[in-house]
Amino acid sequence: MTAKPRRKTSQAPKGRNKTAQGNALGNAPPEDQSPEGAGQSGELPKGWRWVTLGDVAESMKNGIYKPASSYADDGMACLRMYNIGDGKIVWRDIKRMRLSEVEVKEYELLPGDLLVNRVNSRELVGKSVAIPTGLERCVFESKNIRVRIRRDLVLPEFVSYRLLSAGSRYFTQNAQQVVGMASISQPQVARFPLPLPPLDDQRRIVAEIEKQFTRLEAGVAALRRVQANLKRYRAAVLKAACEGRLVPTEAELARTEGRPFESGQQLLARILTERRQNWQGRGKYKEPASLSTSGYEPDSLPEGWAWATPEQLSSSESYSLGIGPFGSNLKVSDYTTEGVPLIFVRNIRPGRFVKAKEVYVTDAKAEELKAHQALGGDILITKMGAPPGDACLYPEDAPKAVITADCIKFRPSPLLSEKRFFVHALNSDIVKPQILDITKGVAQMKVSLGRFESIAIPLPPLAEQTRIVAEVERRLSVVEELEAVVTTNLQRATRLRQSVLQKAFMGEL
Repeated sequence: MTAKPRRKTSQAPKGRNKTAQGNALGNAPPEDQSPEGAGQSGELPKGWRWVTLGDVAESMKNGIYKPASSYADDGMACLRMYNIGDGKIVWRDIKRMRLSEVEVKEYELLPGDLLVNRVNSRELVGKSVAIPTGLERCVFESKNIRVRIRRDLVLPEFVSYRLLSAGSRYFTQNAQQVVGMASISQPQVARFPLPLPPLDDQRRIVAEIEKQFTRLEAGVAALRRVQANLKRYRAAVLKAACEGRLVPTEAELARTEGRPFESGQQLLARILTERRQNWQGRGKYKEPASLSTSGYEPDSLPEGWAWATPEQLSSSESYSLGIGPFGSNLKVSDYTTEGVPLIFVRNIRPGRFVKAKEVYVTDAKAEELKAHQALGGDILITKMGAPPGDACLYPEDAPKAVITADCIKFRPSPLLSEKRFFVHALNSDIVKPQILDITKGVAQMKVSLGRFESIAIPLPPLAEQTRIVAEVERRLSVVEELEAVVTTNLQRATRLRQSVLQKAFMGEL
């Protein structure tokens, strides 16, 4: 069923260009939505007038809903909310469904149709796109609205750019919120304010927007390539570091200088001895399981290095999973606004601890969960995520905290003074693929503590660890500076896009 929205009429706002008044489509935005509320202000140029999207729409229709049993690889493409992005069709993860000819005729998208997302998170609801010529024949699903435009009044591309310019603000303010999702209706879409110039002006404006956007997109593409190259360089630095190729090895230096050195194997033996001697736990001390030699031959490491497991390298206090915020020992009612902070996956980024949306528990509750406390200098690893296995150092000067169930705490032996080496190792292409290989799950991919114990971490001599960390951080500091410049310029490009659109709909382009 097509919707024929009714538009409220009102007097033109004071100060609006008088030539825009009294035209056939109306001279003012709806009473409940000022143009300023849709991200537009100032007088319209001569010959322009305010209308609503409903004024220039031939029809509106919500999309089709079909059960999963109707999906088929040989069916017709059906665009979902995931296929609308930044004013363009995102042609990936396309669902297909078998439809009758009647259904196809009713829900088919034609070139020039506008597709508006009607159900999504509040910041994304209302995203839209004009269907381009040459797109594969397709329909649209129920979380979207098709708006068929009157071509004698307006160019679909002009409306699409107006929605890209002002739609987010308008729909964010007007959407209904239900159980974490926001929704908009056809009448709300119909009331969207649209400054309307003559068709010739529309064609000129669309052409100028596309010319400037083409230049911007070329610049953004170049920045994205730099970003990707920096990411690859970062990975290459970490891999070289964990393969002994970044700095001279301790074995090479000792041979040149004619002195002895403590190898990684000897260091591991010393760590295990220290663990055994300082054992204060219950029952008889149990030696950490040795690493399986399969796939981890000593010859695959530089001279003087060894393979070790996280359990072998940990302090006698070991490491642990956290307690989940909805687990038996911690409820939402335990949360406080001050006390001992909780650590979530969102706080852990590769090589960096991020403070965000802090939540606390009382000192008494933290004492209850002492086995899951993190102290400054502990290594934190995500046990779930996209992907899991990101590692960072909990800052040395940070207060004690409690890790939640989605994190692993790894407290290295006190003999391992350079803990940052193991953060870099966990984030490297030497160790990270091992973590991904042991990731299990259906709805959520997770790494269990037991499987985490099976991974192999390279262990260089102590002095070499220090040199490696210094060189890694020297190189990565340059990468971070360049990444900051790229990020700044990408943000500038976003602002320039909005500036182009704002000028376009004020008649200044």
